[in-house]
Amino acid sequence: MSPIDRISILNHVIGPVMRGPSSSHTAGAWRIGRLAADLLGSPPRSAQVLFDSSGSYARTYTAQGADAAFICGLLDIPLTDERYLAAGEAADRAGLAVTFATGSLERADHPNALVADLTSIGDEAIVLEARSVGGGAVLLTRLDDRPLALDGSFHTLVAAGSQSSLAECAELAGDSGDTAIVIEEGLLVIEQGSPFAAAIVDRIRSHPGVTAVRTAAPVLLPPRGRPLFESAAAMVALAERRQLSLGRLALAYEAELLGLTAGEVRAEIDRRLEVMRASVRRGLTGEGLDLQLLVPSAGAVAAAEAAGTLPAGGLNTRSAARALAVMHVAASRGVICAAPTGGSAGVVAAVLETLITERGLDPERAGEALLAAGAIGLAVARKATFAAEVAGCQVEIGAAGAMAAAAVVEAAGGSPARAAGAAAIVLQNAMGSVCDLVQGIVEIPCHTRNAAAASDAFLCADLVLGGYTDPIGLDDTLTAVRQVGEAMPGELRCTARGGLAATPTAQNLPNRRAGERTG
Repeated sequence: MSPIDRISILNHVIGPVMRGPSSSHTAGAWRIGRLAADLLGSPPRSAQVLFDSSGSYARTYTAQGADAAFICGLLDIPLTDERYLAAGEAADRAGLAVTFATGSLERADHPNALVADLTSIGDEAIVLEARSVGGGAVLLTRLDDRPLALDGSFHTLVAAGSQSSLAECAELAGDSGDTAIVIEEGLLVIEQGSPFAAAIVDRIRSHPGVTAVRTAAPVLLPPRGRPLFESAAAMVALAERRQLSLGRLALAYEAELLGLTAGEVRAEIDRRLEVMRASVRRGLTGEGLDLQLLVPSAGAVAAAEAAGTLPAGGLNTRSAARALAVMHVAASRGVICAAPTGGSAGVVAAVLETLITERGLDPERAGEALLAAGAIGLAVARKATFAAEVAGCQVEIGAAGAMAAAAVVEAAGGSPARAAGAAAIVLQNAMGSVCDLVQGIVEIPCHTRNAAAASDAFLCADLVLGGYTDPIGLDDTLTAVRQVGEAMPGELRCTARGGLAATPTAQNLPNRRAGERTG
């Protein structure tokens, strides 16, 4: 199964549940660290991590918590654990010496590229090249200077040795029906959905000509089936043939791809929805918020709207305040659900909370609305990307707005075609939006963009349900979004070197956490 066929709502679109502010920088860095520790084979003693000096990580890895997340991954500390907030101290207690630096990477083919040089307490050593590719998704690209392509979807065994020995080991592994085997440049990589039998690992490890064997557990839910559709047009057509709403088709997609029951998918969606709702509540109360540049304002906006002192007010403003609330929590390194990313986590959460509290959306339909949002996210992931480092803010907050608009249409009983149409016009309105985060921190202009996208989701749903028909379509819109994003200069793609980030005022804003130790 190719990586594009593995794209899942639970793995890549609605989630992960994580600490903010950025899924590329926290969830992605954590997953790279976790996979690296597994491949190392025993607890790490030292780690030297080098970020490409021309990429996004170089400017933002401290401000966005990538350093703390990488440490937690190495130590197998969940991102939701409070120890994340003091990751440097956790490393000290574990006897782990970690350094982070920036420099020129020979193969920096992505803005979030890194090289990690690791040594274990048993003096095992590996050099790993990897990249965080958006929304928490990762790709390990080289191991000890040999090519690799691991995304953490499967149980993985990697063996080094002579070509003939590796071919014989591949035969030993057999084929359980969900096994993929690749041999390239002295490296055997076996991926499968179920754990490896200890006897098989021992036989490969002891095989003559094999110099090293390493294993890694998946950081995602392993895919076990095939995707039901591969484009937005095919998605809408299938939903219509089966006479399903977009949310219910998305439920069937996840169950088929991941080998889960519909009940299991619903339970996980409900869990993530509750994380979203909790982040809205916390952000509105202001409890425990710790932003770097902004003063929390979500509660004040909500109170002013409730008092009737705002010139417009209404449901759209209340939804916008809720989006601000989630982003306040994310910026405070609180627990959120990325949807589809940490930097855009406020949009879908706010819209669903508004639908539930103000439109009386019941739990089952709320879950289906979230799944409908996820179906649009699948289309974005296939045709474009969720990485602002690659294509600007349009593929993070713009994508979240598109997903949220589909959720509104689903909740209103609209057709899959209408949901896709609402998503398309949100993206058309956001096309070309740059990622110019001030001081490399997901606060300015990210918070207000989340708020505006939450409001826009309702507007675009209204337009489509009221009679507007989008003539372009979601697939072509996403192709254009990707092309526009890749045409942007690097200064406008999450490097904090252009746009608002380059203004004198932005550069001189005081940072309340300046000088903090890692984590």
